[in-house]
Amino acid sequence: MVFSLQMNGQLLRLDRPRVMGIVNVTPDSFYAGSRCEQVPALLQRVGEMLSEGADILDIGACSTRPGSKQVSEKEELERLLPALEAIRNHYPDVLLSVDTYRGEVARRAVEDYGVAMINDISGGDMDSRMFETVARCQVPYVLSHIQGTPADMQQAPVYDDLMTDICRYLAERMQRLHSLGVNDIVVDPGFGFGKTLEQNYELLRRLPDLRLLNAPVMVGLSRKSMICRVLELKPEEALNGTTVLNTLALCGGAHILRVHDVAPAVQCVKLFMTYQNTAPCYPTC
Repeated sequence: MVFSLQMNGQLLRLDRPRVMGIVNVTPDSFYAGSRCEQVPALLQRVGEMLSEGADILDIGACSTRPGSKQVSEKEELERLLPALEAIRNHYPDVLLSVDTYRGEVARRAVEDYGVAMINDISGGDMDSRMFETVARCQVPYVLSHIQGTPADMQQAPVYDDLMTDICRYLAERMQRLHSLGVNDIVVDPGFGFGKTLEQNYELLRRLPDLRLLNAPVMVGLSRKSMICRVLELKPEEALNGTTVLNTLALCGGAHILRVHDVAPAVQCVKLFMTYQNTAPCYPTC
């Protein structure tokens, strides 16, 4: 089955894996190379990612790294909205996603700046308004699995059965979203969000189990600690490991790769499709 997403009047077909570029307008994201606090650096980064083949850009203004503390909604908006305005003025047709767990932030991003997707790491658990906001905005929603909150999610994650628990969590929330009239749902199993190192690799091995949900799958493995801890590297040194795990994720059925480094991910997709004997449709589709 070929999935597709309605984004700003465009039909984004997932007949090939897509690449989402990460742009953080924060001072404290775990990978310093993703931070673009000033508009000139932001626009340069956006331009580079688009030229490298990014299909979607995910703009975040509130770090959700393990152990991070919440910033206020006001501060998140003060970081996010000028960034969205600058991107829209210079790149009016780019497909944007907003990385937020707050319904009001998502609403303003969609209604005021034409953001085409909401990426919520909390699965709707950190703001009771989120699902109603998604239904009102009628944009694709990335439904992520998390155990706990960013402040405490890595302290002692426990599961009866990892994939059973994750699939049940996602399926229950998908049912609630469908009942509200939300049709375009992307599931993200939440690598690093309430999982031990061993659980992250079990999740990667069992990624095909998510096919039971009948939804496109997004994975975010880029430069994460599950790479750095095994290889004893810093995030700045983890690009090669990221590419290896992205390849394994594609083999497991991932439809969207969320990455800091667009060009290597695009190359990864091209090689994967060639390996599968599927003709890549670049650069026009």
